[in-house]
Amino acid sequence: MPATPQPVTPDPPEPIARPLLTQSWLDLTFVHWAADPADVAPLLPPGARPDTLDGVTYVGLVAFRMHRVGWLRLPGVPYLGNFPETNVRLYSVDDHGRRGVVFLSLDASRLIPVLVGRLGFGMPYVWSRMRVRHVDDRTVTYTASRRWPGPRGAGTRLTVRRGEAVAEPTELEHFLTARWGMHGVFFGRPMYLPNAHPRWPLYRAELLECAEDLVAAAGLPAPGGAPVSVLYSPGVPARFGRPARPAGIPTP
Repeated sequence: MPATPQPVTPDPPEPIARPLLTQSWLDLTFVHWAADPADVAPLLPPGARPDTLDGVTYVGLVAFRMHRVGWLRLPGVPYLGNFPETNVRLYSVDDHGRRGVVFLSLDASRLIPVLVGRLGFGMPYVWSRMRVRHVDDRTVTYTASRRWPGPRGAGTRLTVRRGEAVAEPTELEHFLTARWGMHGVFFGRPMYLPNAHPRWPLYRAELLECAEDLVAAAGLPAPGGAPVSVLYSPGVPARFGRPARPAGIPTP
């Protein structure tokens, strides 16, 4: 029988003392729409099923700046490790109760990281023209247009205005942001990759502009209507641990 899903907590369930990968996520905007679990389930890797809140799951469009990606305890790479990224993600849970996310696509502006992610780890990275621009001290615009492998020209244009700080996230805001792992297929095997970072500093945000076709390009129905949640964060440093197999055994 599948285990009861772990509780949603604002802090990681375990620290990662020996990281496999380090990076910082800066100037993040989270845009979420409700999704039907029946639409989501076929897109998840083996061993994962849709994670739901009151019977509903979600698709997220998350735009940000990746900063100083580094391996092990080495310093982050200053040029190749800095780039805009926009991902389409789903919410998942496995038979061990581990909650996580599943990335359907990850648009990035640096070709070498895209090639490493696609060829080395089987991640759905896409090379795109991208920009993150601060219009003023509260307003940010994110743009992306796909180059390779496509569909060429698909992309996003998001503009958000940061509002008040979130003193206590709602149940939904916790559910969408407090994610301490990633379900995926690495080296041909289903894996769970844990991560850890400080608590999110969150702000509610107003979506001023949203033109996107990345959700539909990922194989889901295009979002209809306004998103159910729009949040902004200045960012956090993050650590990824060693991947675990579906049985929960860390890889060597």
